[in-house]
Amino acid sequence: NPVTIDLLNYQNKDSSKVFIKFDGDYFLNGEIFIKYFSLNENENKFSVKNLLIDKNKSIQKLENISLNYKDIENIQNNLKITNKKDTFFLKGKSFNLSNLITNFIKEDSDNKRRIFSRDRNIDIDIDQVYLDKDNKVKNFRGKFIIKDNEIFKAKLDALFSQNKFLKFTVISNLDGKVTTLFLDNAEPAVRRYEFIKGFEKGSLDFYSLKKGKITRSTLKIYDFKLKELPILTKLLTLASLQGIADILSGEGIRFDEFEMNYQSQGKLMTINEIYAIGPAISVLMEGYVEKDKLVSLKGSLVPATTINKVIGSLPVLGKILVGSKTGEGVFGVSFKIKGPPKKLETTVNPIKTLTPRFITRTIEKIKKN
Repeated sequence: NPVTIDLLNYQNKDSSKVFIKFDGDYFLNGEIFIKYFSLNENENKFSVKNLLIDKNKSIQKLENISLNYKDIENIQNNLKITNKKDTFFLKGKSFNLSNLITNFIKEDSDNKRRIFSRDRNIDIDIDQVYLDKDNKVKNFRGKFIIKDNEIFKAKLDALFSQNKFLKFTVISNLDGKVTTLFLDNAEPAVRRYEFIKGFEKGSLDFYSLKKGKITRSTLKIYDFKLKELPILTKLLTLASLQGIADILSGEGIRFDEFEMNYQSQGKLMTINEIYAIGPAISVLMEGYVEKDKLVSLKGSLVPATTINKVIGSLPVLGKILVGSKTGEGVFGVSFKIKGPPKKLETTVNPIKTLTPRFITRTIEKIKKN
């Protein structure tokens, strides 16, 4: 019979035998005590000692968990979890974090399961961690303080190859909870979103402040390339910018910077601004997303030739708006994207002049660079 542990990305081979030993108690109040559990399949070994799970499926007590196995992506996992007082120590040579990250991203923040029965500390020291099958980091080390099953305080560091790094922090105080994430290699994070394909290179800088039930966030991604983004490809085709659309679906379009400022409360994300600038196009948009129900975005898209003309004409406001020759106005397209996530409708209209906001944001980015 197949034996699968989804969370750990494990499944036994079709012809292999799996040996399971189990000793424990189930109590009438709903608690489960696992005195000893082991699963062995050839060189793959799992073991759990003295694990007490309360009626809410939360960990109340644990002595240790030992994992030594090769997962379905052929990645060797070697990790041991031990508990001393109220601190869990995660130490090992290698671990594939891919499935855990995916589950965390997809999990509904309003319905997160209570993993621990009380406040805990977590100490992590793993030599090598896989963020996905193609990207790994070394010296994955950090400390977490968990209060009421949320991260109250955290500091985590790791190294990609070529001295690129990962840094994650959480600081909680009276003003709220501040979360930061910096990735010198943005691919492992961005590639997980199904509507973005062919993302290459790039660094990611994320900041959020949570006060009560409202979280205000800023996401920035620098120096990256997109090979496939269905919504953007459709926009470019409808705007008669077929040449740029062909580049996007072929070798890809490069962007110098992407910045998104948004606010989240429950299942509603209000996007105050998304601005992206690159050698081929620049995009400015705003709107809102109601999770699993409705997407509503509107904005402007301008080819790089127009942006260059605007910047070149900065000294004279008239040239910015109408150009130096008759009929030579600044142009682009305005667009709207609306509908259920899997049935979006896109409309495009040509625009003769750029809004002052578009010009201002472009100048700010160019000056910064």
